[in-house]
Amino acid sequence: MPSFVTHLECTRCGKQYDHRVLQTLCLDCARPLYARYDLKAVGAAVRKEDLTGREASLWRYAELLPVDEGVERVTFGEGWTPLLSCPRLGERLGLSAVLVKDEGQIPTGSFKARGMAVAVTKAKELGARTLAVPSAGNAGGAMAQYGARAGLESYVFMPADVPELNRIECVAAGAHTYLVRGLITDCGKIVREGTPQKGWFDMSTLKEPYRVEGKKTMGLEIAEQLDWKLPDVILYPTGGGTGLVGMWKAFEELETLGWIGPERPRMVAVQSEGCAPIARAFHQGDEFAEPWKDAQTMASGIRVPAAVGDFLMLRALRESGGTAVTVSDAEIDTGTRLITQAEGLFVCPEGGAVVAALQKLASAGWVKPDEQVVLFNTGTGLKYPECFPVELPILDPHQAVDYAAL
Repeated sequence: MPSFVTHLECTRCGKQYDHRVLQTLCLDCARPLYARYDLKAVGAAVRKEDLTGREASLWRYAELLPVDEGVERVTFGEGWTPLLSCPRLGERLGLSAVLVKDEGQIPTGSFKARGMAVAVTKAKELGARTLAVPSAGNAGGAMAQYGARAGLESYVFMPADVPELNRIECVAAGAHTYLVRGLITDCGKIVREGTPQKGWFDMSTLKEPYRVEGKKTMGLEIAEQLDWKLPDVILYPTGGGTGLVGMWKAFEELETLGWIGPERPRMVAVQSEGCAPIARAFHQGDEFAEPWKDAQTMASGIRVPAAVGDFLMLRALRESGGTAVTVSDAEIDTGTRLITQAEGLFVCPEGGAVVAALQKLASAGWVKPDEQVVLFNTGTGLKYPECFPVELPILDPHQAVDYAAL
């Protein structure tokens, strides 16, 4: 199937760019570019019913992705993650229809695989040979692995305190991996300033146009998995925000195709109290978010003090009638344990954050008991052993066991 992309378009000023060459931000206003499609031609080529029986990966939506037939896909079979009913969690929160989109089951253990699958595929197709990314952890690991799969050289720059498994997966995949004294924004500075000297292609969140195309497939999957009727509310742990704005883009494209109606979920951005630039800007009525000073949280994936797509996130929240919620690290920990014990889902701290946020919104009546809610668990808890320390009793099989005390 040929790509139906017609051009790239600046999300702020509307300037158009050639999609057949490597692009980063808009040259006029330094804002993200979106891939635009000939949706009339897409609609003539495929119906939503035609998706039945296609491969269980994000590539089932080939007509809405920017990769031509014949181009080698850099893939591990990512996407089509389960949308799990969580009745016991819902019961504890006083809600009747709680669903979890479990991205922890995706290759590389996090939703970052979606964006990197498409972005690395396009980068290789358009001539990139060396990739670089600043990462809070999971994006670096995903790029390292997809870069290795593509036969490309990778450079990853991560804050020095990222989870150890994120470091290990980058090194194991052969990426040039560096720890940085600072936050992801400091890592981004190194990538930005090194680009002219090293000639690498910057794969930063929303600083190239195709990671968001991979992430939008989360929205396409939700629509298809719910028989083309979107939920009432979606809660999303928000750092760089690619998934949030990607889903919003997906819903717009689906409506243009006539596959869904104009109804939209209320989108909820969930952030940590220790790093909440989007939540602060939302509640202050700002169009852009001021950088957050001294960002701190156990949920490293949402420790993003400044995001180039801030205005896109804020736009989606407001257009949807949604909101932004902050939670403490203690609440994140409680939320993680709550869902794991109620449903057996070992979620990442970011997944625990959305559980804590839903608890707040349900208690306040913002989410009604009969509304259908989708929570995003963006990664597996197995990648965060530092966040879940345990001390276990030790039994000696050579001594009598006091079963009454067990």
